[in-house]
This record gives sequence, structure tokens and C-alpha cells, in this order.
Amino acid sequence: QHGDRVPFSTFMDWALHDPVHGAYGSGQLRVGQSGDFVTSPSLGDDFSALLADQLIDWLEVLAARHPESMLSIVDVGPGEGDLIAQLIPLLEASAAAWLPRLECVLVEINPGMQRRQKERLHSLGSFPCRWCSLQELACEPIKGIMLAHELLDALPVERLILKGGSLRRQMVALQTSEASEPLLRWDDDPLPSPLQAQIKEQTDRGRVELPPRGAEDGWATEWHHSVAPWMKEASAAIADGLLLVVDYALESRRYYAPRRSDGTLLAYRRQRASSDVLRDAGSQDITAHLCLELLIGAASEAGWIFAGQCRQGEALLALGLAERLTALQQWPADQLAEALRRREALLRLVDPSCLGELRWFAFHRSTTTGAEEGFLDTRFLREPA
Repeated sequence: QHGDRVPFSTFMDWALHDPVHGAYGSGQLRVGQSGDFVTSPSLGDDFSALLADQLIDWLEVLAARHPESMLSIVDVGPGEGDLIAQLIPLLEASAAAWLPRLECVLVEINPGMQRRQKERLHSLGSFPCRWCSLQELACEPIKGIMLAHELLDALPVERLILKGGSLRRQMVALQTSEASEPLLRWDDDPLPSPLQAQIKEQTDRGRVELPPRGAEDGWATEWHHSVAPWMKEASAAIADGLLLVVDYALESRRYYAPRRSDGTLLAYRRQRASSDVLRDAGSQDITAHLCLELLIGAASEAGWIFAGQCRQGEALLALGLAERLTALQQWPADQLAEALRRREALLRLVDPSCLGELRWFAFHRSTTTGAEEGFLDTRFLREPA
């Protein structure tokens, strides 16, 4: 049906989301310290506890604005379910006034991951959780908060390469031989007209130079063609509320720099990173950093209002991480091992060479004129004390 060549974006989609052979679709990939890679929630409860303070601020505004309505926290791409599992008891302890009208919604396209999420959350009792798609949410848009935590960097990307002064679309080809096992290799085609038009429209709007001046033949990068449609689907799912994107992103001058000649594409397996994304298809995660300006531009075009962004280290310090580190010094001697483990986990959250380089982006939207005023003072965007 597809022949022996497909665009890299198609290959990436299959490798991650095929329900039988995909790394996520089959449930083969594991997130956590004993899995294929770690995320902030998988290091312990501290990330969720700090984030919960920000979510409660926002939910207080929504609860006052909609005193009779159901409120929702939507986690898109919930992984192992760590974040929601950690947030539920924190919300139960801190949000008694409007807790009876709060629900958690999980948006998970991969059956294998969804099964594990349901097993994880089943033990938390009767807190209302449901699974559905963004398209289903758009039929009855929610009032609440949408979380996209390390999601957008795993959406399928187009891979571009510069040849003869022009950008071309990289393909993945199947090379067969009677003498050896079939191999996957890179190939390329001219840019199809719709992709060429999308690149021109978005780079013109974001004032991004692609390819950058000074790039030489063989220079390659990624194009996040899936982000703009995703932003529109997310916008349609929310009648009044916020979107928090936590992901790896670079400014366009760094993302599309001539010296970054092979883009940001990486694969992860068993806690090891590799640039060989064609190897072990279906057995490893594949990600690509986002371009900051193009992400914000795609969100604005979809109707989101951009509130601000910062690095994770800055966000968590503004939410009280330093106070948590200080409190660990007061733990009794017989809990020293646990205190040291917690300290290491907290420092990893803000380590600039690791999770500290994640960016936090806040967006909001409302169908009610002037309703955005309540979201202007976002705690994680304040200067740390």
C-alpha cells in the first residue's frame, strides 16, 4: 500500500503509535527510573506538589467564575499516569470547596498505555476519571485546565534536508537484499506543495529564517507540522480555561542555527539517548525539540492567548522548590537516606543539563469577553523570591 518509501513523519507515527508494533501503541515503552526514560513526575511527588499550587490558583478563578459548572483537569498523553495519580490526593487535601465538581480527563490514543493508566488510577478510589479524545471533548468543551507534559515533542515531525540550496523532505526507505536482512535508510524527495506552503506561512509569521543563512548542503532539521492542528483541537476542547505546555524548546535562532546541522531528533531506550532514530523501530522513543516562536505562533492562530514562558528551573523555584530543599535539612538523622534521595530528585528537576531545560508555556482562552483577566497573574511566571 505504501511502497518501500514513506515520509519520516509517517515512519515516526508508526514506530510510536502502531497498536501492535509501536513503542507506545503496544505499551512496550516504559516511563520511569527503571524504564526507558524519566519524566519529572516519575522522579517522585515533589514536581506534582509544586505544580498543584499553580493548578489550584487557576481552578479557584474558574470555580468563582462558573459556580455551578463541572471543572476539569485534562492530561493529554498521560504516560504511566504518574502526574494525575500524584495530583489527585493533593487536590483532595487542598480543594475541598469545589472538589465535588472536579474531574480528571485523560486523553490517550495508545491502547497499551491506556490499560496501564487505568490500572494505576484504579487504586485511588472513587475520584472521577474518564478517558476520551480531544475530538470528543470538542463536542462538549470543558471549563478547566489542559496539561500537555512532554507531549508535543513526541508528535510526528517532518524531517528536512538542504540539498542544492533547496529544502527537501526526508524519506525512510526499505532496502532489501537477498544477502542480508532488510535495512531502513534515509532518502529524500522534493517538498510537497502543502508542506511548502505551511513552512512559508508559519516562518513568515514568526519571522524565522529557514533554511538559515550560512547553512551548507546536508544541513538537516525538523518541522513540527503536527503542532498547529493539535493546537486547534485543544482550543476546540476548552470553553474557558488554560493550557500548560511543558516541553523541550529552543528559540528559532538556536533551533535553526547553521551550526545545528543535524537538528534535535533523538531516540531513547533503556535510559540511553541515540541519534540513530531508524534503529530498533517500535522499541524506542523518538522526540524532537520544539521551536519556541513557531509553537507560540501556532497557539495564537488557534485562538490561545499567550501568557508567558520560562524554563522549568525558574518555574519550580517560583513555586517554592527552594523552600522544599531547605526543609529537607531539618529531617531527623534516621531519615537521612530518604532526605538525600528527595534532594537529588529535586536538583534533577532544575538541572540545566537535564529536566531544568524544559520550558513551561502558559496559554488561556475563553468564549466570555474579558474573562482572561483572572489568569494574568500566573504564579510560576513570577520572579522567584
